Formats: sequence, C-alpha cells, structure tokens
Amino acid sequence: MSELLKNIDARTKLAGNNKLEILMFTLGVDNRSGRRETYGINVFKVREVMRVPEITQSPDMPNAVEGMVSLRGVLVPVIDLAKYVGVQCDVKPVIMIVTEYNGHTQGFLVEAVDTILRLDWSSMRVPPEMLASQTGGLVTAVTELPDKRLVMMMDVEKVLAETGHFGDDDLIAKSVQPLAIANRTVFFADDSSVARKQIEKTLDAMQVKYISAINGNRAWTELKKIADYAEASHIPVSDMIQVILTDVEMPEMDGYMLTRKIKSDKRFANIPVLMHSSLSSDSNQQLGKAVGVDEYVPKFEPQKLAQTLARLLS
Repeated sequence: MSELLKNIDARTKLAGNNKLEILMFTLGVDNRSGRRETYGINVFKVREVMRVPEITQSPDMPNAVEGMVSLRGVLVPVIDLAKYVGVQCDVKPVIMIVTEYNGHTQGFLVEAVDTILRLDWSSMRVPPEMLASQTGGLVTAVTELPDKRLVMMMDVEKVLAETGHFGDDDLIAKSVQPLAIANRTVFFADDSSVARKQIEKTLDAMQVKYISAINGNRAWTELKKIADYAEASHIPVSDMIQVILTDVEMPEMDGYMLTRKIKSDKRFANIPVLMHSSLSSDSNQQLGKAVGVDEYVPKFEPQKLAQTLARLLS
C-alpha cells in the first residue's frame, strides 16, 4: 500500500503552484445520508498506509481513540475516524493511515483507501454553510470528480485538537502576555475553524486587533481592498495592518500562492508574512521561504506564535 506514496520529492514541486495531491478514503455508511462518502487528506500529511497492526487498549481514552500501536519503537495513538465522524461501519477497519503533522504522529483507522488525486487548489471549494454546520467544521473543502462523486477534505487538525486536547483556553491565557504596544493589527487566513479560534484567542490574550479570512482567495480579495483604501487615503498599508499570518492548505488559493501575490505587490513591501501551518517539516518551511515567507510557526503552539508575533509587531 505504501506504493501510493512514492515520489514525494516530485510532489514537493507542486507546492507554490496552487496544486496538491490528496489521498482519498472511505469510512463506511454515513448515518445521516445513508451513503458511503469519500474523504481526502493532503498527501504531505501521510507517512504511510498499512494494515492495522495489533492495537493496545488504554484506559480513560476519548471515545474515538482505540488505543496505541508501536511503529518502529514509537508509540502512536490510533483514532477510529468512523467513530469520530459518526459513520456506521459494519466491519472492523483493516486499513490504517499513518499521519504526521503538527509535530505529532497518529494512526487513522479507515474502511478503505482509494487512490491519490492530483488537482489544483482552485478546484477545491469552500463547503456550503449547511454542510459545514452539519459536520461541525470537520469538512474544510469539497471537490467534484469527473464521475460526479464529491470528495470532502477532512480537517485533521480538528481531529488532533479534539482527541489530543490541544489549544486549551487556560493554557493560552496563562502563557500569552499582552503586547506592550498599542494599535497593532494582524490579518490572518485559515480554513480550519479550530485554528481560527486558537489564533483569535492568542491575539485576544495579546490585546492585538485582527482581521480574518477563511481561505487564501478571500484573503487576497480583502487585502487588495485594504491596499486600495490605503492608497486612496495616501497612507501606507502598514499603518492599517502590521503582520499577515497565513495557513498553507486552503481551498481556492493556498498560502504559498497567497504569499507570492503579497510579495509581488509593492504596497505590502514592509509587511512581514508569517506562515502558520501543521505542515511543519523542513521541506515545507523551505518551500515557504522560496515564495517569500518571513517567519514560520507550527500550529497548536500559541506561546511560540505569540512570541513570534510580538517580535514582528514590535
């Protein structure tokens, strides 16, 4: 099954061109729709696909966490995605997708894996509000296949945050200090509702104002409006916003493409771009630097995010 994930170096070249590859998988029959839905996850987050090894049960685990497995001497938590999503699965899952992001490794139990699909982020659409509400923000983007099937991108950061209890409100309040300088504004873009909430809580604790967008395309539209207003008012854009914070994976336009557009517009010349992503490998950071990113901070590290923002805002 790991044949699916060969040629990672070639895939790396997709970044910065608003393209991605997703591994498609199914979980079982959805209790709400009665259908077998197809989900997707960015290949950059997948380390391997394998048969489910023996799982060691652990007490006091969240409902969807099945236990742990040992992979090459490392203990890895295993999450049953069907249970997490609320999908009926008549047979025990036999496939495990081993993922690595946010500096954490975890296994996701699924019914079956399909294939790897290469596509442009512009074909990934923001889900309708009804679907987003029904799934609790679990689906961040949707694309349609030639055979009319819909593939839903799953917010695996949300899965990790809720099963691993990351982003604790009290921790943010205790670890983040208010910024000593007034009248600072951060513009940020992220498609994950969990990530947006944590960014907002961090900025609130810092007592910093913010403007947000749910993907790169909408962010670029809003940034151009801000720049046009500043130009008409004969003031620099840096008087209105001082830092731009962006995720990498976003429907319609990813963070690499957004950064390229920002860096090619001289009106944003004095505004640093901070990339905030769960794709925290060295290769992804190098890709960010190649398109002009000034700083890089992994997700779910509010203290590090606050420290980096404080330095840039000062």
